Amino acid sequence: MNYKRTFIIAEAGVNHNGSLELAKKMIDAAVDAGSDAVKFQTFLADKVVCKSAQKADYQRQTTDRAESQYEMIKRLELDADAHRELIAYCRQKDIQFLSSPFDLESIDLLHNLGLETFKIPSGEITNLPYLRKIGILKKEIILSTGMADLGEIEAALDILVTAGTTLNKIAVLHCNTEYPTPMQDVNLRAMLTIKAASPGIRVGYSDHTLGIEVPVAAVAMGASIIEKHFTLSKNMEGPDHKASLEPDELKAMVRAIHNIEKALGSEIKKPSPSELKNKPVARKSIVAARDIKEGEEFTEENLTTKRPGTGISPMRWDEVIGRKADRDYKVDELIGYQLRTTS
Repeated sequence: MNYKRTFIIAEAGVNHNGSLELAKKMIDAAVDAGSDAVKFQTFLADKVVCKSAQKADYQRQTTDRAESQYEMIKRLELDADAHRELIAYCRQKDIQFLSSPFDLESIDLLHNLGLETFKIPSGEITNLPYLRKIGILKKEIILSTGMADLGEIEAALDILVTAGTTLNKIAVLHCNTEYPTPMQDVNLRAMLTIKAASPGIRVGYSDHTLGIEVPVAAVAMGASIIEKHFTLSKNMEGPDHKASLEPDELKAMVRAIHNIEKALGSEIKKPSPSELKNKPVARKSIVAARDIKEGEEFTEENLTTKRPGTGISPMRWDEVIGRKADRDYKVDELIGYQLRTTS
C-alpha cells in the first residue's frame, strides 16, 4: 500500500560541541536511525549576538553560568572548511545536509556551498533583511515559527514571496521555542491553523518536547516534515543536549512515524486484505435454535444467530422469518438458501 512519507530532519544543531569528529558521528547516528536529513547551524558569533547578551534560562541551566551567550556560541562555530567536509560526508552517507543560517554572511556561505534548501530558525522570523535575502535566492524554504503568532507568520511569508520565492516552495513548521517544551504549551492544533490560513502550503512540526509522542501525533494530524533535536548523549556538556533524543530514541521516533504513516491509510472505509479472512470466523449466520422439520415455518423461537458467518446473513432475518423450511434442520445447523415461499 502506498502512503505519504514524512520528511524527517535529525537536528544536530550545536550538539557537536564544535568538534568535526563528533559532528560526523552524529551524521552516522542520523543515518542509522533512518532520518532523511541531518541539520546543523551556521553562524558567525560576531554577527549574531552582542557581547553583552544574556543566555536563555535553559542555557544557563545547562552551561557555565559565568560564560556569556557570545562566548558560548563562539566556541560552537563551524567554519567554511568544516561545512564542506560535513557536506561531503553527508553525500557519502546518502543523507541530505541542511543547516540554519543565523546571519547574512552565513546565508551567502550556504548558498555558495550549493544548498538547495534553507531552514529558517524561529528567531529570524521577524528579521526582514534576513528573510528578504533568502527569498531572493528562490530556494526551497523550511520556516520554523517558534514564538510567533499567525500575523508574524503571514508577514514573513509575504516577505519571502515578494522577494521571489513562490509559496509552493515554502514549508511552515509549528514550533515552541522552549527547551524542553512543556506539554501544555505545545498547542499542536496551531499547525492546522497555519495550514488553514495559507491553503496549499505544506506544514510540519519542529519539536522540543521530551520524548517522541508529540512528533508522532503531529504526523497523524498531517505534518509533512518533522524536525527533532538529537545528541549522542544527554550527559554531554552543551546547551541543547538534555532536551534532545539519544540515538536509540531517534531511531524509535523514525520507526513510530513510519508506522503511523502506514496506519493512516486512505479515507476509504472497506475491509483490509488482512482482515478479509476473519469475516466468516467473526460474523454470524442464521442457524436453527432447535431441530426444525421440513415445511415448518421459521420463527423467532426456532431460529437464532451464531458463528460462523458462512451462511445467510442475519441482515436477512426479516426475509427468512415466516418462510418454511426446505428440509429438516438440526440444532445449530446453518439455514440454507433454498427456502420455500410461505403459503
